[in-house]
Amino acid sequence: MPISRRDFLSSTLAGSITLGLQPNALPASETKRAAKLPIIISAWNGYNYLDEGYALLAKGGDTLDAALKVVQGPENDPNDESVGLGGHPNEEGVVELDACCMHGPTRTAGSVGAVRNIKNVSLVSNAVRLHTGHVMLVGEGAERFAVAQGFPRENLLTDKSRKEWLLWKETHSDWWGPGLDNPGWRSRFPGSNHAGDWRLRIRRMEETAAEIGIPPELRMEAIRYVIFPPTGTIHCSALNEKGEMSGCTTTSGLAWKIPGRVGDSPIIGAGCYTDQDVGSAGATGNGEENIKVAGAHTIVENMRHGMSPFDAGMDALKRIVRNYNGDKERLQFVDMVYYILRKDGAYACVSLWDGYEVNKPHQIAIHDGTLRRENSVSMFSGASQSWPPVHGV
Repeated sequence: MPISRRDFLSSTLAGSITLGLQPNALPASETKRAAKLPIIISAWNGYNYLDEGYALLAKGGDTLDAALKVVQGPENDPNDESVGLGGHPNEEGVVELDACCMHGPTRTAGSVGAVRNIKNVSLVSNAVRLHTGHVMLVGEGAERFAVAQGFPRENLLTDKSRKEWLLWKETHSDWWGPGLDNPGWRSRFPGSNHAGDWRLRIRRMEETAAEIGIPPELRMEAIRYVIFPPTGTIHCSALNEKGEMSGCTTTSGLAWKIPGRVGDSPIIGAGCYTDQDVGSAGATGNGEENIKVAGAHTIVENMRHGMSPFDAGMDALKRIVRNYNGDKERLQFVDMVYYILRKDGAYACVSLWDGYEVNKPHQIAIHDGTLRRENSVSMFSGASQSWPPVHGV
């Protein structure tokens, strides 16, 4: 008897996909107001570093310096495979990083894309802002600029991420087929869909993982990364007592991406946007979808015209849904999380789905004198599914 990929993987790989086909019953407003300034917010993976960023703000430090302090934590952590050192590589096994920053008080910005061999690309984006007449540098030129600014070249591929890439190479899907916005997108679902075939496929992947040298306790995680190529990003926005704001976003991008792919994170107005007069916003999730709606800029402009942070973020999500005419057969493969901070300290976190996995909700990290995490408010119930689908489904 045929079994759906979702049903099979939910029993085989812990924490896979469930979908709710109706929008959540959304409250009138989920905007929260900070009790006092300063305040700093970030994606969930900045939680362990917000104390440092907040301390800098509380001492009168620059808002962008505080935000950069936070995102350097994951960039420097080889165990955080979402950004920087240890990030998942492209399909050739090379880690390529993207980042951008905006400094509200001076209304300046810097950005870098597809940078190899440089760990702290968030700082390189700031160097572009400070030391060039440009806004964005990419590829080999960005790497040479970074070295000229004193950033050391280093191997960003850890042994763990290298072995996960090798497993992907042996058993992979890819990013070359038609995308979700292509009329032929269903061609990504060829072949058998029987439970027995899936069990055989995963057993073979476990055998390959053992041959590569992946430890037994890490094999299922590696298999999940192959079947569900992860994204990885961190955004941070900071606001001080004087009302000055800044924001930054940094990422290793999609796992196993086509070399040279640049997502939304280094795009001013998509992955990050800060306007000193209004607020700051950033994003994690499907970068291509966010570029198409200029998500961070859309949110800040919505707030400029009077929307609350929550409503401004929900409007950006609705634009993504509109691009697919509300088709949840395709929208199940899309997810987006927006982190929003208004000039008065009000903030919100909204997402298209509850999380990437069941019982692992999207979260925002906040520090306004009290360090905490809060769940996002989602448009649809359930967990999103990774795109592209694995061959043979």
